[in-house]
Amino acid sequence: MDNHKVETLSTVKLQHSSELYKIVDTLNRTLKDDDLMFGLALDDKNEEQAIFTIYRT
Repeated sequence: MDNHKVETLSTVKLQHSSELYKIVDTLNRTLKDDDLMFGLALDDKNEEQAIFTIYRT
């Protein structure tokens, strides 16, 4: 069993844009070998805002 933890390094809310996923995809492809992962989600309370999160894997 793998005890590998994912650590949240930073989270920020920003104005949602349909193109944000391109930045997240590029960051994930470029920095995965540096044990970094990036996430993007819509805010549950306000769909005009997105939540961008940086993780260490």
